[in-house]
Amino acid sequence: MEKRQAILIGPFAQVVTMDNLPLKGKLSDSELEVLGGGQWILLEDELISTIGPYKRLKKDAESVDLEIVHLTRGAVCLPGFVDCHTHICYGGSRANDYAARNNGLSYLEIAEQGGGIWDTVTQTRKATAKSLEHDTIMRAERHLAEGVTTMEVKSGYGLSVNEELIMLRAIANANQKTQADLISTCLAAHILPKDFQGTQQEYLCKIHQELLPKVLSQNLSKRVDIFIEKGAFDRTNSLDYLNKAKGLGFDVTIHADQFSIGGSKLAVEIGAVSADHLEASKGRDIEELAKSDVVAVALPGASMGLGMAFAPARKLLDAGACLAIASDWNPGSAPMGDLLMQAAVLGASEKLSNAEVLAGITYRAAAALSLADRGKICRGFLADLAIFPCQHFNEILYHQGKLKPHKIVKKGKLLGAI
Repeated sequence: MEKRQAILIGPFAQVVTMDNLPLKGKLSDSELEVLGGGQWILLEDELISTIGPYKRLKKDAESVDLEIVHLTRGAVCLPGFVDCHTHICYGGSRANDYAARNNGLSYLEIAEQGGGIWDTVTQTRKATAKSLEHDTIMRAERHLAEGVTTMEVKSGYGLSVNEELIMLRAIANANQKTQADLISTCLAAHILPKDFQGTQQEYLCKIHQELLPKVLSQNLSKRVDIFIEKGAFDRTNSLDYLNKAKGLGFDVTIHADQFSIGGSKLAVEIGAVSADHLEASKGRDIEELAKSDVVAVALPGASMGLGMAFAPARKLLDAGACLAIASDWNPGSAPMGDLLMQAAVLGASEKLSNAEVLAGITYRAAAALSLADRGKICRGFLADLAIFPCQHFNEILYHQGKLKPHKIVKKGKLLGAI
């Protein structure tokens, strides 16, 4: 019988486990479980096995084929990051949109003039399936090198049955070829396509009847998203569409409260997994989110790209909400795609503790994707680790994203050059 494969990695100046923390509400740094004293981590079969001193763990691993990875410099170990909202499958660029915004035009004005989401739809439709797959892999690998081991990826730049399937297949193919985990979401309800001759209701009905069954039968996604906003979809049609999607067995999430309110309220009513954006959320919206099981997802990259206020992260946490933080990496409003930097800047602006920021990009972000097997360093969880060259975890956010991990472990495998 072949021995099981295992890796023993260490020593670590600190292991920040993110274990034994609540899913909802505010957190203080004193609540973090931080293991010091030169701890090692034993990884077996893609999972975390044990954390402890070298001699004990090496003895525990006598029955396995053990690889020892000895870190020669101080290191802090965090769970691999989870980015629960991205649009990294797309074609083209929207640099002209960025310039137009800086010259005073609003997001909605640019869209009305032919820019915005429809511009990316046009460029994505022109791209080949192979180029969409390749570009998605390249963006995912960059994210992985920066510590993001799991990332959600939306469609939504096809906006027809065939083109959405092309996007979702490109994401699925990319997932097989990158070392990161890509979680796909069907965002066929991004905006009403300009070449569709019909109403919002008729378009959503077509997507429900002709696209979603194929998405399920081809195992392309288990998640459905919709953009509720002026210039996108209204509340009434969104409610009907999401109910139908849930009836088919999809988890649902909502682009909510970006420029106007109403989306987060619907997310609570329908029992969405998450409500994402929330820049416009007010007192009652915040209270209702906090009372629900909906994960509130802040997208600081969109606020930075659009030059607008951040989501009210501090108020959401103080009210008792589960707050995740995601990059919204997309070609229009959030082209940077640096999750750690954006989370650090949000934390400084909204006065979030380091514990709250780290929770927002680890286990709380995993909850926004209905994933209960990652985001913490504890026995039985996926061995996804981001290892930083420093002595104390405070250094990581202090450098506001400039301090990057120097080693990444994904499913128990120490990655080489990414």
